[in-house]
Amino acid sequence: MKRLAIFLFAPLFLLTGCSSGGLSTANQNAFVSGDGVAIYVKAPDRKLAPIISGATLESGSIALATGKVTVLNVWASWCSPCRAEAPLLSDFAIKYSPQGVQFAGILTRDNPSSALQFVKRFKIAYPVFTDDSVLAKFRNSLVPNAIPTTLIIDAHGYVAARVSGEVTVALLTNLIDKVLKDAPHA
Repeated sequence: MKRLAIFLFAPLFLLTGCSSGGLSTANQNAFVSGDGVAIYVKAPDRKLAPIISGATLESGSIALATGKVTVLNVWASWCSPCRAEAPLLSDFAIKYSPQGVQFAGILTRDNPSSALQFVKRFKIAYPVFTDDSVLAKFRNSLVPNAIPTTLIIDAHGYVAARVSGEVTVALLTNLIDKVLKDAPHA
């Protein structure tokens, strides 16, 4: 009976576990992080990603370019896995830029001053969107479901992959390279 109760209520806890409703400084680590599980979607089965545009931390309002592979990372400055993966994402943005890959972040459940310090500390050179309402627009696709979540959108504008939790060098390299080599959409 206990197992059944855990099985039934665990998804509810996961959905509410990331809620920031009144996160105090003392319990900012009281969130549910993903476990690094990646989902890759074959080209014919992908869903169209929403247009990603809006206000950013430092660049005013922008819209991401179309026709490029896009790596989109959802993060918060108080999130330990986000801090752990930030240098990797920053390095990959530089490494993959010559191959036409663009990176962007979406700040969620955080405040701008903490986020600006995070961006400076980890030398994040890509845009960071401050309106996380864009996350709801992914509801017909792979929804960002943890903090952090990294989505990879193919050059045709379709969501190709999602990593729920902290990315690793091997995982992110594999996914980006795979999406760059994908055949065009039918």
